Amino acid sequence: QVQLVESGGGLVQAGGSLRLSCAASGRTFSLYAMGWFRRAPGKERESVAAISWTGARTLYAESVKGRFTISRDNAKNTVYLQMNSLKPEDTAVYYCAATFVATMAPHDYNYWGQGTQVTVSS
Repeated sequence: QVQLVESGGGLVQAGGSLRLSCAASGRTFSLYAMGWFRRAPGKERESVAAISWTGARTLYAESVKGRFTISRDNAKNTVYLQMNSLKPEDTAVYYCAATFVATMAPHDYNYWGQGTQVTVSS
């Protein structure tokens, strides 16, 4: 079992930046690939980024490429999502999740956090 807790969300103006964190506890964090997903009001859950357990491989949705960066610190059992050049359409609840192989498919993920709200004002 892995417990995940997101933090770092908030209200930011368009063009601004936020860094989300996801702290993991439970089984060995470094064995898991991690992903970030988001759900905007009235929309389906969307994949944002994923990172392999070593951090050597990263994946991004086209909508965030060049603006968002996923990273991890296995010594701190934490994965991060640095979000720059934020747009109003990035407004959503952001979730982190854990799996065994980094993918962009939500159904591949076994463990989920509760989410953190990100609101980007225009």
